Amino acid sequence: MALSNARLAAVNGEVAMLETQVLVVGAGPVGLTASVALSQSGIEHVLVERHPSTSSLPKARAINARTMEMYRQMGLENDIRAAGLPPKFGGMILWAESLAGKEINRLAPGRGSAASLAASPVGNCGCSQDILEPILRAHAERFASGSVRFNAELSDLQHGTGGATGVLTDRVSGRTTPFRARYVIGADGTRSFVREKLGIGRTGERDIYDSVNVHVRADLRPWVEDRPAALYLIEQPEFRATFLTVNGADRWGFLVHSLSAYGFTKENLTVERCVDLVRRAVGVPDLPVEVLGINFWNCSAMVADRFGDGNVFLAGDAAHETTPSGGFGMNLGVQDVQNLAWKLAAVLRGEATPSLLDTYEAERRPHALDVVRATLLNMQSFDRSRRQAEAKLPRKEFLNERGLVFGACYQSAAIVTDGSKPPEVKDPVIEYVPSAHPGCRAPHVWLQRADERISTIDLFGRGFVLLAAPGGSAWRSAADRQRGTKIDVHVLGEDVFDPEGLWMKTYGVGEGGAVLVRPDGYVGWRVATGPGDPGAALGAVLGQILGRDALKQAV
Repeated sequence: MALSNARLAAVNGEVAMLETQVLVVGAGPVGLTASVALSQSGIEHVLVERHPSTSSLPKARAINARTMEMYRQMGLENDIRAAGLPPKFGGMILWAESLAGKEINRLAPGRGSAASLAASPVGNCGCSQDILEPILRAHAERFASGSVRFNAELSDLQHGTGGATGVLTDRVSGRTTPFRARYVIGADGTRSFVREKLGIGRTGERDIYDSVNVHVRADLRPWVEDRPAALYLIEQPEFRATFLTVNGADRWGFLVHSLSAYGFTKENLTVERCVDLVRRAVGVPDLPVEVLGINFWNCSAMVADRFGDGNVFLAGDAAHETTPSGGFGMNLGVQDVQNLAWKLAAVLRGEATPSLLDTYEAERRPHALDVVRATLLNMQSFDRSRRQAEAKLPRKEFLNERGLVFGACYQSAAIVTDGSKPPEVKDPVIEYVPSAHPGCRAPHVWLQRADERISTIDLFGRGFVLLAAPGGSAWRSAADRQRGTKIDVHVLGEDVFDPEGLWMKTYGVGEGGAVLVRPDGYVGWRVATGPGDPGAALGAVLGQILGRDALKQAV
């Protein structure tokens, strides 16, 4: 059922003021995902975007397995996969002097390895941004009819203890509308107006190299059908470029790197010259090529010094800008709003105090710093930021970042420690050890429910879930005693079964023990064996996670 539209209230009897619980600024993948997540939590909101529609350029294309788990839980996975690339295109990246010329090297990404596939019930997905955004938009508009507004620009923003106010400007008519919102999510990209109004700086490497992304229509199947890849990196003395696979047939992104190092400028990279570069990269001088769009941009690796101020939060590229080496940018952003949306919903429903929102930055910023640094090192390892005479292959971590995809371990007031230590790994970028240590992503284990084989991942994503070991029936009544917070309880051996006998070992609990999983799929608390009073223990834990008085939870 679609949510009702935000309210329009008269101001001094003349100007209609838009009133909403949450204003989301920016309708890229991050803002659109935030809209869907807020709707599914029952939170009224408005999403505004200054552009007239969704992106017409491929831009980001890689959706990693952790993000696809999110979309699976939100009910979006099937639509995205149906529109995306067949899995065969994710099995390789290739270096060549030209598509028709000498091949230099092939690399099979470790993210598609057996170890990666065993970590999740879903795999990666290739779906370019111009295809993904309309899918997300359709779901956002279905859930919140009338609340997704294009050609609507945030032109002023003020915030205080009671919320945020400002002005929205219709970019077609010029009409302005004042608004009032309890909270604002700034998902408005690298040049974020929201971040600027908050006066938040960024730290990192700025303008590492300049680049252009050319969206082209050209039938390249004769040179790629027998070697399907996600990326085709072209190495020539006069320029370095990458073909980004969009549909694997006649639609491609063509990325030319380090423009100034090779004498390219916005002025001399005309449509005709772009066509010539594509033909040279393919190695076919008379290849029919149609340019569909050209986008110039600079590569940076930056993280905002803060992820918000008061009732205003930053997400996606507004909060962190990664290099494209590793395909993390969009994934990092949509996982931001997964973390933030459930917390906003809990506060707006009165289940949590506003202190819960402080844990957004505490949890997401350290992870963003790790990811941004990894993408910078990836880029530096095969150095596409300066002119080179020959190809340089990337470091071993490139596209093998299982640890970054699955292994984030949060530390915040919304995590209740159990005295244990997280898994130790030699390389946290590439190594992932499944663990239900508090703060870690609740790991994937195959279970059986009636005649259906399901993953533990399928139990998470919409609210608190308590998974109890055999002998944990008392947790059902303990959950029922909690006032104001609904908890879904699953007891092994009763409503779900563990045919492979892996759950207790993987989750680190014994008979009667339990694990409390937060709405974002991360472990909030774990108890190895059943406590004397499960209701009181669970109440105290919820009190800490949600920032409220634990003594008032059990009745």
